[in-house]
Amino acid sequence: MTQSELIILNLTEIKQKSIKIWKALPKSYYNWKPDEKAMTAIEMVRHVLEADYGWNIIINNGSMLNYKTPWENRPFLSVSDELEFAEPYRKTFLESIQKFSDPELSETHIIHPGNGEMKILGKYLLRIGYHESVHAGQFLSYLRAMQVNRPGIWD
Repeated sequence: MTQSELIILNLTEIKQKSIKIWKALPKSYYNWKPDEKAMTAIEMVRHVLEADYGWNIIINNGSMLNYKTPWENRPFLSVSDELEFAEPYRKTFLESIQKFSDPELSETHIIHPGNGEMKILGKYLLRIGYHESVHAGQFLSYLRAMQVNRPGIWD
């Protein structure tokens, strides 16, 4: 198995867990948030899904100077709608990862536009998985605070 295949396997597993917990969110709690500075539950779902679009630009050395998200001005309808809209961007992102050779993953440098930090491409892709995992933990905390049954993600 190549490094890119392992990275895709990891990202796919993380996404499956995220989807499982997102689907537990009742529609009546879409706009719930723990405090005024936090994202709402549905905003967090979108944030994670939307990120694939930006990550794909970054890992392909595209410019983020005039970044415009396809989600701009899109209404929040449902978790299912968010997942359906995001699917082509996820597919494109994973296809980009699949194209990288092992040497490219180990030697290519990526500069994250948000903080200017330089990372090796393979490590950068693993950090993307960590980003989503952190939000999955936050989302589970949201569900707990809402007193909503949390799905068993380790089953």
